[in-house]
Amino acid sequence: MVVTGRDLDAALDAVLGPGAQLAPAVAALSAAYRSGGRPGEVLASETAARAYAAFRMPATFAAVRAALRAAPDLRPATLVDVGGGTGAAVWAAAAELQSLREAQVLDGSAAALELGRTLATGASDPVLAGTTWTRARWPTDLPAADLVTMAYFVGELAADEQVAVVAAAAGRAAAVAVVEPGTPAGFRDLLRARDTLLRAGLRLVAPCPHDLTCPWAAGADWCHFAARLPRSARHRQVKGGTLGWEDEKFSYVVAVRGGADRAPGRILRHPYRRKGLVELTVCAAPPGIQRVLVSKRRRADYKAARDADWGDPWPPP
Repeated sequence: MVVTGRDLDAALDAVLGPGAQLAPAVAALSAAYRSGGRPGEVLASETAARAYAAFRMPATFAAVRAALRAAPDLRPATLVDVGGGTGAAVWAAAAELQSLREAQVLDGSAAALELGRTLATGASDPVLAGTTWTRARWPTDLPAADLVTMAYFVGELAADEQVAVVAAAAGRAAAVAVVEPGTPAGFRDLLRARDTLLRAGLRLVAPCPHDLTCPWAAGADWCHFAARLPRSARHRQVKGGTLGWEDEKFSYVVAVRGGADRAPGRILRHPYRRKGLVELTVCAAPPGIQRVLVSKRRRADYKAARDADWGDPWPPP
């Protein structure tokens, strides 16, 4: 069975109940994060874990799934999700990676792990139902896996801890995917992970079209993307929103050991379309941010540019 965002929403609805009951806990959780609390401390209670799942799991699922989709050659059988909390990244991997057969979530919060187990146990997908949930704060002694994911985790650690955990993942996995908030601070943490993966000998496959210095590593701009997700009634209630959708902004990197294909370029912003012309902002190899103008006279390219979106490879495969 192919897992979808609706399956996750159904599991959350079944376990968590109405969003209105969780809204006060979500507000308290947000305040705790803004004051600098770490996940293992903030998610110490069952109530906090339930609030986190209601508030963040759908968006994390959407961001991780988009990151994995951008690296189409990934075919892992085993997955270790480090700092995985209630397991959103495992749900995303089960949705996107049909090769997946076994998953393990490591996290410092016993309450988050228990809730994640409850959510996944009722899933019809055998990978989710059979996922192993292990308590570990920020482990560097990781089990070997085809793929290690870290979603919205490394930014919660001190810089030296970030390097240690990402290096440990690079030493034990054939591929590593790191996803962080699409903010300047999140991008800085993402760059630190990117550099660590490269020092460990891995090769970048998404979103970067090269293994050299990021052209936005020094400057005011930052590399990030967006995943649009529908909001369930519960999700709207806990967020106090009225729109039926939201855009989750995220930065990410996927790296592999050994050879793998990667796009020659990546669209970094929404394409600007006007009559007879599409303007694209593209990161390409050799490194550099380029403005690509595609006119209607180039019929095939123009059609592709009209259909292209932020985050897509360019030129398209």
